[in-house]
Amino acid sequence: MKFFKLLLLFVFSATVTLAQNRIQNLEKAFNNLLNDEQAKHAIASLCVLDANTGKTLFSKNEQIGLATASTLKTITAATAFSILGKDFQFQTTLAYTGTITTDGILKGNLIIIGSGDPTLGSWRYQNKENAVLTQWVTAIKSVGIKKIEGTIIGDDRVFGTQTTPDGWVWQDIGNYYGAGTSGLAWRENQFDIHMKPGSSTADEVKIIKTVPATPYVQIVNELKTGDPGSGDRAYAFFPPYSNTAYIRGSWGMGISKSGISVATPDPAFDCAYRLQDTLKRLGISTGQQATTARLITLNNQVIPSVTQKISTISSPSLSEMTYWFLKKSINLYGESLLKAIALKSGKAGTTSKGAETEINFWADKGIDKTALNIIDGSGLSPGDRITTSAMASILFQIQKENWFADYYKALPEYNGMKIKSGTINDVSAFAGYHTDAAGNKYVIVININNYSGSGINKKLFKVLDGLK
Repeated sequence: MKFFKLLLLFVFSATVTLAQNRIQNLEKAFNNLLNDEQAKHAIASLCVLDANTGKTLFSKNEQIGLATASTLKTITAATAFSILGKDFQFQTTLAYTGTITTDGILKGNLIIIGSGDPTLGSWRYQNKENAVLTQWVTAIKSVGIKKIEGTIIGDDRVFGTQTTPDGWVWQDIGNYYGAGTSGLAWRENQFDIHMKPGSSTADEVKIIKTVPATPYVQIVNELKTGDPGSGDRAYAFFPPYSNTAYIRGSWGMGISKSGISVATPDPAFDCAYRLQDTLKRLGISTGQQATTARLITLNNQVIPSVTQKISTISSPSLSEMTYWFLKKSINLYGESLLKAIALKSGKAGTTSKGAETEINFWADKGIDKTALNIIDGSGLSPGDRITTSAMASILFQIQKENWFADYYKALPEYNGMKIKSGTINDVSAFAGYHTDAAGNKYVIVININNYSGSGINKKLFKVLDGLK
């Protein structure tokens, strides 16, 4: 018995010493980062907690609020799980207004009522574009509609008219990753533009087609053919609700990509347009061009009341959405979830109310309110400011929740660690968890703002390697 006690004491002492050595290595590596030429004009912050006790093992600049980039998604996802629940689903309803005659004429409109589902028509799930359209066509036929005297209305009212959060950068808005929310989202609010570079830098880049076809959009091509190897430096400048997109930058010779993905300017209209086009090809005509609840309101007209609901489509569960949200860092999901959080809390479905709800939620759990300057749900805004201490504290707290396994599964793996990355202009960050070879578990948040040059992630990983 005495032998085993001594053995256990020896093992415990060795484990503690090993853990202490790792923190010393971490501190040394972080100081090397601070002295690196790339960090000369930067602010770097690091906070490492014992994942079992919450004790701070090492921290530096942990109370300075920094732009988070996509590491903010870790907080948005945690808040969504807490307020909405892991089984939460969005619902999209197809209904009609007016009446259907005995010979199948709808003396009214079809209306697609959105609840903000960012996955409707997404290629990532079962509810792909064709599957959704097929379900709607089946529902329309099942109630005997053969002709529509009115139109098809995309009802996007639930999230209001401000699709883009305050603080987003003009260069991001209009591109697929800068697609804003919509009360009726569709195909993740994006479409593709296929292009072909010239054979020399003097030649223009040709726009081949859009996929799917978007005849209601005018594309102004200001692209230049780039040097071989210069790749994709093309950006879409495309305001929400506009029908004119300016494509600027360069498209390199020899590029293997077929084109770029850009943000759909009015997803609710595009959704209604796709259904109208599908019905037209099947011989079910409509009397008027597809429209949206927003456009009807702008024209000082009244949105007709629903007579009957004929189809409801449920989104994947929050756990399934979070897997893609964190794994692929889909900004649209973050913005939709933030607005859904506001609605669930009895507030207007706006970004600002969602951010307010999120901040108050964590403040009630002991997180300093002033450490959470949250502008959006995705971290795309460079105006977000959160301390690494606050983010680490949230990551520590959520480990006890019954949904944590789904959350943890959704975190990407970088450098052998379960950590979410974040990258915007001159900002790089990682936040998540790590278990070392001895079984010690850590919560880690590292962030650097205003660094210079490229390749900074390798140096951040070198810091985190101190925990291995």
